[in-house]
Amino acid sequence: MARNPGPGASAPDFELEGTEGRFRLSACRGRPVVLLFYPADGTLVCTRQFCSYRDHATELAALDAAVVGIAPQDVCSHERFRAAHALTVPLLADPGSRVARAYSVATRGGRTKRATFVIDGEGIVRNRHENLLSLTWDSVAAIRAALERLEH
Repeated sequence: MARNPGPGASAPDFELEGTEGRFRLSACRGRPVVLLFYPADGTLVCTRQFCSYRDHATELAALDAAVVGIAPQDVCSHERFRAAHALTVPLLADPGSRVARAYSVATRGGRTKRATFVIDGEGIVRNRHENLLSLTWDSVAAIRAALERLEH
């Protein structure tokens, strides 16, 4: 399977509804963006992942990057997930996995792989990391390290 877009490629633009309103990637130009693709609201690993971001919300906010989660469930599901765990990361609804397919993180069965993309202020993918078994995720420290590499 092609691993596109990879580092150095233009990030496919998209617009999705989310828990904090509409999000358009190109509206974030001039600022780094972190896309956190995940399989499903409320599952054990996804809950642990987003609770870890909640528990490190101050560190995440200090990264000066737009950070969003993307999964195929609808906004109502994302809002319930966020409320149930007091999550702090905005969650975007990707029904039909259109954006996941554009980033090559959709499976043949229509699921979304757990993956992190770091996109620079010019809209170029600088880091792509897939968690192949979807059992682990990129920590705030790993995201910070990827963003720090943008400065070099």
